[in-house]
Amino acid sequence: MGGALDKHTLDTVYAFHRDTFLRHGHEPYLTREFFTQAARMFGDALMVKLAMHGRTPVAAAIFFWSQDALFGRYWGAAADYNSLHFETCYHQGIEFCIEHGIARFEPGTQGEHKVSRGFEPTITWSAHYIPNRQFRNAIEEYLEREGQAVDAYAEEIQGHVPYRGRRTPDCS
Repeated sequence: MGGALDKHTLDTVYAFHRDTFLRHGHEPYLTREFFTQAARMFGDALMVKLAMHGRTPVAAAIFFWSQDALFGRYWGAAADYNSLHFETCYHQGIEFCIEHGIARFEPGTQGEHKVSRGFEPTITWSAHYIPNRQFRNAIEEYLEREGQAVDAYAEEIQGHVPYRGRRTPDCS
C-alpha cells in the first residue's frame, strides 16, 4: 500500500511508467515527484501491484481505492509482455475487489479491449478553466465534435457488452 512504498519501489514504478510511454512514442505525463506525493497524500488508499519475474519487478499497476470502489489508473512495464497488462491491471484488481468486498471496479480510461473482459464503458467528465479565450473556444469546438463521436461509440458498444438490459448512465 502507498504508505509502505519505499523510495526504491517508487523509482521502479516511475521508471516503468516513463519507459512504457516512451516505448509507445509518447511523453510520460506523470513525474517522479507525482509518485512520491501520491504515496504521501493517499497513503494506503494508493495501491501498487508489482508483477515479478523471479525476484525482479517487471511491471506495475497503480490503483486508488476506498471501501466503495477501486480505480485502476496507471500502468508501466520494463518491456512488452504478452497479456501481463491484463493480469496486472484487471485480474489483480478484480481479485482485490472480491477479497475486500468492493462492489465497484473502474479499470481506467480508454480501451475497447475492456469490453471483452467484462467491463462496460462509462461516460465521464472533467472541468477545466482555460484562460485564453481563443484557445478555450477552439477546445470547446473540438470537444463538441468529440463528444458526439464518443456518444455514438458508447451507444454502438452497448450491443457488445456482456450484460443485457443494462445501460451505462449518461453523465453529460
